[in-house]
Amino acid sequence: MRQALGVWARIAALSFGGPAGQIAVMHRILVEERRWISETRFLHALNYCMLLPGPEAQQLATYVGWLMHGVRGGFLAGGLFILPGAIAIMALSIVYALFGSVGFVAALFFGLKAAVLAIVIEAVVRVGRRALKNDVTRGLAALAFVALFAFHIPFPLVVLAAGLIGYIGASRGHSAFLSGGGHGGAGADDGRPALLSDAPFEQSSDMRRAAHLAALACAVLWLAPVAIIVATLGGNDVFSQIALFFSKMAVVTFGGAYAVLAYVAQQAVEGFHWLKPGEMLDGLGMAETTPGPLIMVLQFVGFMGAFRDPGALGPLMSGVLGGLLATWVTFAPCFLWIFLGAPYIERLRDNKALSGALGAITAAVVGVILNLAVWFAIHTLFARTVTLGGMELPDVASVNPAALILALGAGAGVFWLKAGMLRVLGASAAAGVVLYLAGFIS
Repeated sequence: MRQALGVWARIAALSFGGPAGQIAVMHRILVEERRWISETRFLHALNYCMLLPGPEAQQLATYVGWLMHGVRGGFLAGGLFILPGAIAIMALSIVYALFGSVGFVAALFFGLKAAVLAIVIEAVVRVGRRALKNDVTRGLAALAFVALFAFHIPFPLVVLAAGLIGYIGASRGHSAFLSGGGHGGAGADDGRPALLSDAPFEQSSDMRRAAHLAALACAVLWLAPVAIIVATLGGNDVFSQIALFFSKMAVVTFGGAYAVLAYVAQQAVEGFHWLKPGEMLDGLGMAETTPGPLIMVLQFVGFMGAFRDPGALGPLMSGVLGGLLATWVTFAPCFLWIFLGAPYIERLRDNKALSGALGAITAAVVGVILNLAVWFAIHTLFARTVTLGGMELPDVASVNPAALILALGAGAGVFWLKAGMLRVLGASAAAGVVLYLAGFIS
């Protein structure tokens, strides 16, 4: 456990770059350096976590921690994975709420928006190359985009429909759904034996019982505070809204943070009025530049929602409590899903129907991320929008030249120069400050 504490703390501190980067860090340390887990078991665990709602990298850490040291190891690994990002996002949220309107700070976040837009577009391309292997999966991606952008069908229904299509298709032996999901290979073993090999994992009855009790405890720790808040404050209070909304997100966040952020952004801006359109990009910029899951941006959303509707509390205290509440109801279910399903994960190894569902959801997620990219682009590059046929479209005459230049520069850095994410984010933030000092940003 002493070794595990140091290793998981190291992984948490290095977990930049979204789920792809975080999974790569875990693979390098756990599979290649430490040889704690074999290549095959690592990928199988990852595929299992891909089937669950919530951030797959954090859940992968929790699962491997459980394999290593039972429930204590799962809480240690999963908790440490969250902690650095939670602290960083809270600090940045406070700075943003208090000083975000200051020209220098606003210019910095203005630059970050352009970089985040380029990163989201790159995510569409990256995930699309991996997930869209045939005409059926490409059709699912297109249908998901149209359903969200043109018809405003709720995101959870899109995900559930795609999963059902994939499950039925794979069950009936349709070749388009039989290639499975997951992330593909992540490197080869070097011959050294792994502590957790490919052999079936032998679980004691005590280990299974402890996992079930931990799952029950997580369910109580998740739902009891929500019930108490709603019963005490009423359904219209901002804390009740945060507890209920993000609890719902915890159940339907299949496909990672990018997949759900468009839905969260639209609800936070248009439904609850917690944020202004551009502020969601600011929050995503914070999450991109700090360690931990990208879904930690929800803490920023909860903070700003409570900060602007503090009730009897002061704005800052209300914001801190709102951010912590959003984080709590987002991640408590992540531990629940792992401890509930971990004792049975071996049964998923050769389940073709579930693999088909995963592949279909991954294909639909490409359309969901594309919708996110379009939504962010409209609100980043244009000052006004128009509604046509129920669709929100940009007013071309309201284009922001500075934003367009920064976005093109960030895109060149991502696609042409192949610069790392942190370099692109840093350069864009610096460019935003330079444009502000030059008088191009007011």
